[in-house]
Amino acid sequence: MIRILAFVAALLCVVPAVAQPLPANLDKANAIVIDTTKGRIVIKLRTDIAPKHAERIEQLAREGFYNNVPFHRVMDGFMAQTGDGQNFNGTGGSKYPNLKQEFSQVPFKRGIVGMARRGDSVDSANSQFFIMFADGSSLNGQYTVVGEVVSGMDVVDKLKKASAGSPGGAVTDPDKMVKVQVASDIK
Repeated sequence: MIRILAFVAALLCVVPAVAQPLPANLDKANAIVIDTTKGRIVIKLRTDIAPKHAERIEQLAREGFYNNVPFHRVMDGFMAQTGDGQNFNGTGGSKYPNLKQEFSQVPFKRGIVGMARRGDSVDSANSQFFIMFADGSSLNGQYTVVGEVVSGMDVVDKLKKASAGSPGGAVTDPDKMVKVQVASDIK
């Protein structure tokens, strides 16, 4: 019963987001729209610098892999991570093989979207990604930049953050990506 009420509440939060127009001049074929429990986030995918990673995110969005997936790791002043549609806790990936890194000279700054990876292996990105709250120059050249938020950073800022001392920035009762779509697929 509690899950049903939570689902209904999440849907009510998404309804206003669905009515929002997409940014002008957005290349809808290379953008994803994330309707969250806090509102809508629109990400321009950087197919020019990370074509394989952008293609993977679009593929998983079209398969519904990202729907109802939590922002499992949210560290205030750093980043919000999501994309584990397998285990929903940051330990999983997709059924597809890991991707070879596509590093670029694009710096990690507020609004940049990067691909998460496992440990020290630069070629281990799969499905998880993170959105930067602030500059993170220590990540430059270490992680693949796959996109940039073009609308909805105010929504990212509202995501529930990990409490102080939470191991690895894990969030208790996290906000979720309710529905993720490639912008050109929205009717």
